[in-house]
Amino acid sequence: MNVTKITESYIEGHPSVKDCLKKGLVNYSQLSRQIIRDCSLKSSDFDAVLIAARRYFRKLSKFMAAEDKIRSLLAKSAIGIKSKIVVAVIDKHVFTDDLLELEKKIKKSRSVFYAIEGTEAITIITAASFLDDIRSSFKSSIIRVWKELALVVIASPEEIEETPGVFSYLSGLLSDRGINVMEAMSCWSETLFVVSESDIAKVLEAMKF
Repeated sequence: MNVTKITESYIEGHPSVKDCLKKGLVNYSQLSRQIIRDCSLKSSDFDAVLIAARRYFRKLSKFMAAEDKIRSLLAKSAIGIKSKIVVAVIDKHVFTDDLLELEKKIKKSRSVFYAIEGTEAITIITAASFLDDIRSSFKSSIIRVWKELALVVIASPEEIEETPGVFSYLSGLLSDRGINVMEAMSCWSETLFVVSESDIAKVLEAMKF
């Protein structure tokens, strides 16, 4: 790996350094020496690391312009949170009729229901009050269940569909605060995340646009 790639990888792998770089709070000489020490480079690589770090800042500057557009869009978004959510992963080879019956029952009660189909399993996201129904319908086909979760729904203007980087930006906000996203998806102009109920306060803080 050449010096430029090593430098960029180092900055990418250190979010605090990257954040300071974005804000122009970095002493490039000190950063270059730190990268040389941590990555076991040669002292003669100093100039190459310094140049690579400054070039990376210019790349970030372009991203920051796009980030401003994203934040402007998200400032117009509405955020809703539903607590007492469960996520159940079931074997994909269950009877389709059982899944459809469960979906009809839940939607008839006007409750939350999402099903994500993978190659080996189906993930069901719904209200905790329907957990007994899931267990009754699928029994031994249930692979895993998570409880005490919350569904975060971000409803944005339609132009979100034509704005690159929104999902990545939102995921980064949550990750930077140590919030584990159990499931993530989008539907038209809505972006949805499933997180632990204990992280609701952190989510609301992260979503202050």
